[in-house]
Amino acid sequence: MTLTRFTKPYESTEAADAAARHHRWLAVHAPSLRQPELIAQGPNSLAFQWIDGRHARPEDLVRLAALLGDAHGAAWSTDLYRAVLDEPYAFRDGTPFPDFLSVREAVLRRRLEQGHLPGRPALQMMLSRLERAAEGPAAFYKDSNPRNFLLTDDGTVFTVDTDDLGLAPFGYDLAKLIATLIMTYGPVNPSAIDEALAAYNRACASHDPLLGTTNRERLDDFLALHTVLTAPYLGRNGYRFGHLLLVTHPEGTP
Repeated sequence: MTLTRFTKPYESTEAADAAARHHRWLAVHAPSLRQPELIAQGPNSLAFQWIDGRHARPEDLVRLAALLGDAHGAAWSTDLYRAVLDEPYAFRDGTPFPDFLSVREAVLRRRLEQGHLPGRPALQMMLSRLERAAEGPAAFYKDSNPRNFLLTDDGTVFTVDTDDLGLAPFGYDLAKLIATLIMTYGPVNPSAIDEALAAYNRACASHDPLLGTTNRERLDDFLALHTVLTAPYLGRNGYRFGHLLLVTHPEGTP
């Protein structure tokens, strides 16, 4: 039997409604992120077009970086140019994108309590990086990781699992993709990361030159944040490797 749809359950009607709104928002404001068609919506579920494809691998990084850059630039130029990173941003129906700062500050404090940071000085270092990150124009964050992309035999890239969107600085979602590729497959060549960042910046800048300015130091800040934020997931969901890319700054603490 050939599958034609994938039905995803949600904990509540509100969660299903939010996922459907995010799907529609991306279709309008980030059309380069091709999504499976939303076929039907039930009280607590969404039915999507079935996509037969493989998950992303390290050799896909540069291509996916350009795709993300185009999507982030398009969304900024059509909608998110009005957003700031330290405040929630509302859809036209009033549904908010969570702000960037407060959500992650709370998680970083939990990581200290869980033992994923060695002490309060390390927490303060991460909070300083977080504050630096919340500068500049706002992109959206969709939790880019290898499992959230499907590549078909004909080379088409589909973006899946877009239930939860939030605000983030440009380059932050690219850093999440790099970090999770490392956790899934092991070390990624630093030259490939530089090439991916250049492709991302070119794609962003095609929408506005202001957007294509993420440098490697800023990307490293984002990678350091993701190292801490994703620490509890090591050993789950295919994350078999530690963060083998060590990201440091002159301050000395990753």
